[in-house]
Amino acid sequence: MQVGVIASVNEARADRFTHRTAIVIDVLRATSTMVAALEAGVTGIVPAETVMEARALVRPGDLLGGERFCRKIAGFDLSNSPSEYRKDTVGGKRIVLTTTNGTRAILKALRAENILTGALVNATACARTALELRRDVVLLCAGSHEEFALEDGLCAGMLLDRMESLCTQSVETDDFGSAMLALYRNRAHSLAETISNSATGRRLTKMGLARDIEYCAGTDVSDVVPRLSGDSLTRA
Repeated sequence: MQVGVIASVNEARADRFTHRTAIVIDVLRATSTMVAALEAGVTGIVPAETVMEARALVRPGDLLGGERFCRKIAGFDLSNSPSEYRKDTVGGKRIVLTTTNGTRAILKALRAENILTGALVNATACARTALELRRDVVLLCAGSHEEFALEDGLCAGMLLDRMESLCTQSVETDDFGSAMLALYRNRAHSLAETISNSATGRRLTKMGLARDIEYCAGTDVSDVVPRLSGDSLTRA
């Protein structure tokens, strides 16, 4: 099995996804929030690239969620904080979500045969689901501020590590994937600390969002794997 890794959404080219399963990674915070939302009982998450598109996609009964540069969008019901997606708030609802990088990365991967979203919180379940789909895999790190984000690279490394342990055949990756696998194995004992000290982690802490980092740094705490079906992410 071939597993490629793309460092940021800006490096994503359509031909990298054809006939493959794509796993979109945005640890801080979009893909972690998607897991939390589906765990809380949302019926689906519709990814939108722009604020205007998100508003246009809303149907009666939907909730609008999202952020721009880590801040809640004016007039939206929810931000991009996993702690806001509780059963009493979102259960039974459809969410239209737009984020700075994560939802844009999902839409960049539309040429893929399957699209999953992965994070540290669901890494093993996500790796297992990808293997069950029996296609080569591309891991798309969403990144932050148009650049590679350390936390996404760590997650890509963790997914590679889990695929190697779960797969009955050999898993081959590219040079960047090998580097992320080595990074993860080197920092596996201190993921929370490493993520907190990343550029995005420091930014969120300064904004009073350290609680989000704590959730997003949890490993394998959920079996929920968001999968794109039509225009919505639902539980795989």
